[in-house]
Amino acid sequence: MEPKADIALIGLAVMGQNLILNMNDHGYTVVAYNRSTEKVDQFLANEAKGTKVLGARSIEEMVAQLKRPRRVMMLVKAGKPVDEFIEQLIPHLEPGDIIIDGGNSLFEDTNRRQKYVESKGLLYIGTGVSGGEEGARHGPSIMPGGSPAAWPHVKDILQAVSAKVEGGVPCCEWVGEMGAGHYVKMVHNGIEYGDMQLICEAYNIMKNGLGMSAQEMHEVFAEWNKGELDSYLIEISRDILAKKDDDGSPLVDKILDTAGQKGTGKWTVINSQDLGIPITLMAEAVYSRCVSALKDERVKASRKLKGPTPKLTGIAADAKRKQAFIDDIKSALYASKIVSYAQGYMLMGAAAKEYKWSLNYGGIALMWRGGCIIRSRFLGKIKEAYDKNPKLMNLMLDDYFRGEIKKAQKGWRNVVATAARRGIPAPAFSTALAFYDQYRNAVLPANLLQAQRDYFGAHTYERTDKPRGEFFHTNWTGKGGTTAAGTYNV
Repeated sequence: MEPKADIALIGLAVMGQNLILNMNDHGYTVVAYNRSTEKVDQFLANEAKGTKVLGARSIEEMVAQLKRPRRVMMLVKAGKPVDEFIEQLIPHLEPGDIIIDGGNSLFEDTNRRQKYVESKGLLYIGTGVSGGEEGARHGPSIMPGGSPAAWPHVKDILQAVSAKVEGGVPCCEWVGEMGAGHYVKMVHNGIEYGDMQLICEAYNIMKNGLGMSAQEMHEVFAEWNKGELDSYLIEISRDILAKKDDDGSPLVDKILDTAGQKGTGKWTVINSQDLGIPITLMAEAVYSRCVSALKDERVKASRKLKGPTPKLTGIAADAKRKQAFIDDIKSALYASKIVSYAQGYMLMGAAAKEYKWSLNYGGIALMWRGGCIIRSRFLGKIKEAYDKNPKLMNLMLDDYFRGEIKKAQKGWRNVVATAARRGIPAPAFSTALAFYDQYRNAVLPANLLQAQRDYFGAHTYERTDKPRGEFFHTNWTGKGGTTAAGTYNV
């Protein structure tokens, strides 16, 4: 029988099912396969009923239905399941066939897998897919990387099913070799952690500082979503705050305050430490989730550890002052968001140098502009910044973003200072401001730190009156020797 299918997809959880239906909508014939084959039958009898979707009950049957070069996409749990499916696929594929991992794999695993798969004569793509269930069904952001020779054979399919922005431009473009696609998705998720934490801090200050109701905050977020903060995460926060439980009370107030995480934010922070890049806001967002998980400890600590009351009674009682402070919270959120994205782009820049990738930073902003969880109007401005200057050293130095931070700075500082005085935790707002102040200072107190290191460990230091790269050691006590330890940098 002549093979009829354009692509196969392994993994029939909600994301996999929705992406298959999306491909079907765009005229592609897809073979659906799942490790538990009863899921295939259920899918064909229900969600895929009346479509061109084909089913397979074995890897061999799935491969037999594919046109050459065969394209097999996996949407399975990251880690061991990906390696297991690769091993099952290889004996049934031929040189030039393509394996695509669309899960949240660690980019270093993708590096390893590409080398292995290519050693068998096959091609490999590791692609980030963002947008959740809705994105998979109606158009996600897709970030492919891996074997360059594979891209022409998957480009039409991936760009067809991806989200589209102004002018019908697809939110999908080739990122680079090896694990570049999964790396960009990892950074996307780190930024997502930061965005979510910033929004939660704005919510917390309004709720516990200003005493605002969920309905009042719903109206604030609805207003914010009309301006420069227009984004998917602001939009869903608006909707969440309006959702009522069965008894008519706000559902959000009944959700336990312990946050989960799947690890991509942690991976981003670990990699930033390997590369020596200070993504302080994302790190704080990851650690804030860790603190939230200490629920039982926090309940006990709240009875013994005392601090100021969070209520901003005077501000809340005066409508004009209250609105002014809400505007300041908006400024803090926006300025902190700029810092977060600047740090994310710093990390991608360092990764490009370290791993020898040629990343298109404006193109990445475009891929994130639609379909994904961090999609926002804001990303259009990032694309403009990098289109104008592809070698931009830091996003905060772009004329537009520099001007936006200047406008937001007074309100930002007021919110951070007020939160500190009233004991309202705002770790992401605070660390964003601290980084901004560090970055804009030509001189930091690291000179004393280097002196300390040299004092106790003979780690040496450079001098302001000597050329960079010359290192010196001082016998600080008169009892030490003249031998210095080796110097090193992260």
